[in-house]
Amino acid sequence: MEAKTQRSELTRAAIIGAALDLAAAEGLESITLQAVADRIGLSKSGVFSRVGSRETLQKAVVEEFGRRFIDDVFVPAMQQPKGLPRLDTIVQRWIVRTRDVEAKSGCVFSAGAFELDDRDGPLRDHLHSEILRWRSALRRTVQQAVEAGHLKTDTDAEQFVSEIYSLMLGMVHDVRFLREPRTAERVQSTWRRLLSTYIA
Repeated sequence: MEAKTQRSELTRAAIIGAALDLAAAEGLESITLQAVADRIGLSKSGVFSRVGSRETLQKAVVEEFGRRFIDDVFVPAMQQPKGLPRLDTIVQRWIVRTRDVEAKSGCVFSAGAFELDDRDGPLRDHLHSEILRWRSALRRTVQQAVEAGHLKTDTDAEQFVSEIYSLMLGMVHDVRFLREPRTAERVQSTWRRLLSTYIA
């Protein structure tokens, strides 16, 4: 029974992975049970029995992308002391991930935000809540840097987060659409200049 459960979990992971690849290439709305089934050699009913409806699978893809991002960016940064070391590590790892991962496969969150910006519904709501969760974690990190005396006391954390987010969205655009090879280097330089305006 345990081996069967493990196989089922591996198959579910393969389904979500295939759906994530599809979403990165063609958008969240491109995910269908049949399209994913075709990619991994399962029947449509086999996919449904493991993940449920199309909407459930789309939400699982959003969650999986978020989990991978957190594992790559936030989790390692939490090993750094609170304040500027942690904030800088988050941004540095975000730049590296965008250069090494999103540059090749696309960013499900940024592409999804544009794809679903005017489409109300559960999938948009789910993506919206995931992105807000990222931004909230980043805002807490900025606030901790202020409390530690690393950033100016009058720092507007929401403003700073908005600027960081805009910088990274710009990076996704330049590295994916423009295919500019020096994008990471330029973003790194911009981050240093931005940070210098907030350092105490």
